[in-house]
Amino acid sequence: MKLIKRPQYLDKIRPFIGKNLIKVLTGQRRVGKTYFLLQIIDEIKTIDASANFIYISKEQYEFKSLVNDVQLFEYVEKNRVENVNNYLFIDEIQEIEHFELALRYLWQKNYDIYCTGSNAQILSSDLATHLSGRYIEIKINSLSFVEFLEFHRLEKTKENMMKYIKYGGLPYLINLSLDDQTVYGYLINIYHSIILKDVVSRYQIRDIHFLDRLIEYIADCLGSYISPKKINDFLKSQHINLSINTVANYLTYLCHAFFIQKASRYDIQGKKIFEINNKYYFSDLGLKHVVMPYKPDDINKVLENLVYHKLICDDYSVFVGKYGDKEIDFIAWRNNEKIYVQVAYLLANEQVMEREFGNLLAINDNYPKFVVSADDYAFGNYKGIKHLHILDFLCLKNIAAEQ
Repeated sequence: MKLIKRPQYLDKIRPFIGKNLIKVLTGQRRVGKTYFLLQIIDEIKTIDASANFIYISKEQYEFKSLVNDVQLFEYVEKNRVENVNNYLFIDEIQEIEHFELALRYLWQKNYDIYCTGSNAQILSSDLATHLSGRYIEIKINSLSFVEFLEFHRLEKTKENMMKYIKYGGLPYLINLSLDDQTVYGYLINIYHSIILKDVVSRYQIRDIHFLDRLIEYIADCLGSYISPKKINDFLKSQHINLSINTVANYLTYLCHAFFIQKASRYDIQGKKIFEINNKYYFSDLGLKHVVMPYKPDDINKVLENLVYHKLICDDYSVFVGKYGDKEIDFIAWRNNEKIYVQVAYLLANEQVMEREFGNLLAINDNYPKFVVSADDYAFGNYKGIKHLHILDFLCLKNIAAEQ
């Protein structure tokens, strides 16, 4: 089996190989966490020839009966080898009940532990309670645009960007023909797997019909402010009665499954985060287009989702901004870096230019500011604000360094 490496994630894990910390890889199902575990194993083999590897995958039938912490502990200890370094790999660990209890004791016995999980809430709450300070989390995303081009051996063109928009960045697509029938046949199955396993089953949701309608609503309102009350009001207009708390819980469940991601509103002047009216973006646009097929009229929303995903892949914490009465599409932080980004399909007239550039010019600081669009020609700097074509923005290695 050929493994295509994802260097940015290998660079993150290398400093922690052999260190007394549990390495937790999180992300949506099918974004490549399993293959990344195998890449880590290959990496360790190059530095520790006598290593003993214990590999458990809850997606393989042979491990179906391994369901709780006691069975996990006993299986690992049975396969331990003395006088060598023992490396433990567990794929989809959230499927093992009370796994955190076993990990605590295995950590004490000096196993070098790596595990993956497809549910943010279980990993964060359980690990934080029982293993505080003993683990690090590395988030794995679906392919960035640059990775998509590398995986599929494609050139940087508008046509290939449209393939990325329509089909998304799940790594397995390299094994399929990039056409609607083939790709969406695969993506529909992934969609149902995520929703049924990581949302419906895990949280014992009974109203699956409403959950489907909610996902459709999010897809239709991509890039718009959404609140549980706003959704609740819409549902009432459709003669569907659900409490605001239930709507809020369903949104949280979808985020915990990494199916959608929340961008909170940030007041730049007041330096505070608002608790209501957030934006939600899809972790993979291909899965978004399973819910609601791509339409050319949606291009502005889709470009916004593309930019959000690029920022997340580059390890930024991303917020949507408010500056007085002006809206800023994205404020992104990474370590000591901060950038502002406005996204528009086309800068078609003076009014659009004034809105996109004017909103950024109103912010009185020296952090890098960008306007990203799909205009054929980007005109470079405008009063210190960088204008970039979406293709060029998606391929930047270091956004902040571009200013």
